Amino acid sequence: MRSAAAGAAAVTASGVQPAIMELMDAASLTAVHALLGLEQVTPGRAQLTVQTDGAAADAEAEAIAVTLAAAGGTVRLAADDAEAELLWRIRRSMHPAMETLGTTLIEDVSVPRSALPAMFDEIARVEREHGVRIPTVCHAGDGNLHPNFVFSGTEVPPEIWAAADDLFRAALRLGGTLTGEHGVGVLKRRWLRDELGDDQWELQRQITRVFDPAGILNPGKVFDR
Repeated sequence: MRSAAAGAAAVTASGVQPAIMELMDAASLTAVHALLGLEQVTPGRAQLTVQTDGAAADAEAEAIAVTLAAAGGTVRLAADDAEAELLWRIRRSMHPAMETLGTTLIEDVSVPRSALPAMFDEIARVEREHGVRIPTVCHAGDGNLHPNFVFSGTEVPPEIWAAADDLFRAALRLGGTLTGEHGVGVLKRRWLRDELGDDQWELQRQITRVFDPAGILNPGKVFDR
């Protein structure tokens, strides 16, 4: 997974801008192949799926292939539209495949694209130290990761929140953010101050008081009085 993440970062550093660049780790890829009845995945294999478009699509695809091969990847161009569609079907089947593993807390963190390899190292560490499974997919073109914390039951247990806390703080240490797409919301508000810092935290509270001096707009939703 680290090699695939490094390859994705190398594509970004090369200046080529693919239309889509999606990264699936071994756990998510294995689950999807099982769901779709595809051949078994080689243990440890990750998959980086890239699509180019526009007038320079062919040249960009070739340049990306060279970059990924230099990063140690096994590179294959889709033979036809049917094979390309299968690749995207595999990626789109990630969340249905997670449902076969148990209940999932689907999370969303982002890091600088150059830090993707280090972030996947952190995910592996969190899995190891907390004894949890975290199949992860990533919009590798913008450094946005979706770790899926797998557990049993309907309520998120404390050990999953402890693992999530560790992972969120790892993303922040790498210069990232708590969320790239989904927003902070109610579930992540407890970590917002860690990301913003004391000064920004207080500034946002002051802005809230300007527009809501009586504290009647969603009271207590994010900020207590």
